[in-house]
Amino acid sequence: MKRFVLASTAVLMMLLSGSIVKAQGKFGKDSAECIKYLSYYTEYFKQKNYNEALPHWRQAYKLCPPQARQSIFVDGTTLVRRLISANQKNPQYRRELIDTLLTLQDIRAQYYPKYAVTALNNKGTDIYNYLKDDNKAVFEGLNDVITRNGNKTKASLLLFDLNAAIELYKAGELGAEEVISTYQNNIALIDQLPASSDAIKEQNAGVKSDMESLFITSKVASCDNLIALFTPRYEANQDDIDLVSNIVKMMSSTENCTDNDLYLKAATSMHKLQPSSQSAYFLFRLNSSRGNVAEASAFMEEALSSEELDKTTAAAYNYEYATFCVKNNMQGKGYAAAQKAIELDESYAGKAYFLMGTIWGSTSCSGDEISRRAPYWVACDYMQKAKNADPSLADECNRMIGQYSVYFPQTAEAFMYDLTNGQSYTVSCGGMRAVTTVRTQK
Repeated sequence: MKRFVLASTAVLMMLLSGSIVKAQGKFGKDSAECIKYLSYYTEYFKQKNYNEALPHWRQAYKLCPPQARQSIFVDGTTLVRRLISANQKNPQYRRELIDTLLTLQDIRAQYYPKYAVTALNNKGTDIYNYLKDDNKAVFEGLNDVITRNGNKTKASLLLFDLNAAIELYKAGELGAEEVISTYQNNIALIDQLPASSDAIKEQNAGVKSDMESLFITSKVASCDNLIALFTPRYEANQDDIDLVSNIVKMMSSTENCTDNDLYLKAATSMHKLQPSSQSAYFLFRLNSSRGNVAEASAFMEEALSSEELDKTTAAAYNYEYATFCVKNNMQGKGYAAAQKAIELDESYAGKAYFLMGTIWGSTSCSGDEISRRAPYWVACDYMQKAKNADPSLADECNRMIGQYSVYFPQTAEAFMYDLTNGQSYTVSCGGMRAVTTVRTQK
């Protein structure tokens, strides 16, 4: 069978000899030999007789110019990979074969630009598969592929590149800044990768998740590293939205790295450059946790003034602000925020009324004896409203009513001010105003 195939090929070569001269430009000065060996190796390759195809392919590769036929490089990678697998115990020869394999991919990319992306992505996969024990070679090789292919890079190569960078960092051969930069660049690229199907989209998302997990668990981006890396950059360019957003994102994903001045400054700059109710609320929470009461209050009021807030979110913000104000001795603002929460969403009525009751119960009013005791009447009114709105609060409301009732005036005291039980009484104190009912101790 072999002889028949080769004989047939020889006949074909004779028939084609008349056109060889015309083909010399494409097949080179030794065009006849080039075409001969192309035909020989191709016949064997089609039969999957790779051992017989190999020497003829070597001759074709040697004699034919790159533009002769793309299959020289495509088929060549198959043949060379087989050789690499067969020479596991010969490390020097194996490395030479790997270099040849990568060279084939480079030549294909150079002479067949339509297929350059495919060739380079294949090269990247070969780099990882055959050089994975050499992190420096993997990192440098994959960086070259990623630079050349950009957002057409195969997703898995971005993960392999990051892994190599992390391993080099652990070995003390790469700085934290370069690893962080690699992570940032590769994460940005993976979000730009085209997805021709839902399966590929899901695959890319999986690779992104793996990259994030790998980076976080590597501990390369320690908080101290991030602060040292980004502080001078932030100080030099506080109005760079990409920079400040990146700082916030990186520090947010790093364990215990949001309670520092750089994070607060970057988040504040991000809000200044791209303000929104969400970022204002975020800064309220951030400043609140750091005890910056005035700043926190200002950011929450900014968030609440935004027209983009829906009623549900606005109600939640108002109730949270009310509790914040009570904790920080701003009863008037807290009272108003609690009222607003109820107006926006009745489901807050029980706990908002309870909060308003505690505000009145802790309010100290000046004036005569009745004026100083009157807030307790209002406090009890709100506790009654709270348990009516939310029966689950009844026990706590009753307990608070019992505490406040102790401070009601005696009947004789009320009589001295011409007041009797059940009489209407207006209380105005601490920026708040309420109409209540006179009650005396029983």
